[in-house]
Amino acid sequence: MGDFLSDMYAWTKALHVISVITWMAGLFYLPRLFVYHVEQDKAHAPVFEIMELKLLRLIMNPAMIATWVFGLLLLSTPGVVDWSAVWPWLKLLGVLGLTWFHHWLGRRRKDLIAGDCTVTGRQFRLMNEVPTLLMVLIVFSVVVKF
Repeated sequence: MGDFLSDMYAWTKALHVISVITWMAGLFYLPRLFVYHVEQDKAHAPVFEIMELKLLRLIMNPAMIATWVFGLLLLSTPGVVDWSAVWPWLKLLGVLGLTWFHHWLGRRRKDLIAGDCTVTGRQFRLMNEVPTLLMVLIVFSVVVKF
């Protein structure tokens, strides 16, 4: 299996990067949709609910799963990760943070549909910075490898 993963390394890494880009686009856009959702009148709520559902279910969930699958395949490739270094642990922390944020957004979508959301548009704008901060941590960890 190690030889196969080594032979497929470039393909696995490319698919991982594509998955991450797609997932990050959703993590940036869904909170923005929530801002519009909470700040608009109730008549427009069904439009936002459909957009939010499709973004989460058809784009973000598959992209998150693909990111994890290809990431785990990269971790399983011999010689790719030096676990004695700090960077893989920081990256893992960042990815776990992004995964938590993804699920937090999913919960807020359900709250919005039920009419139970207590998060304001301003708070959603602030939360929209979470994936940016985690992305910076992940990219510096992987590229600088400290």
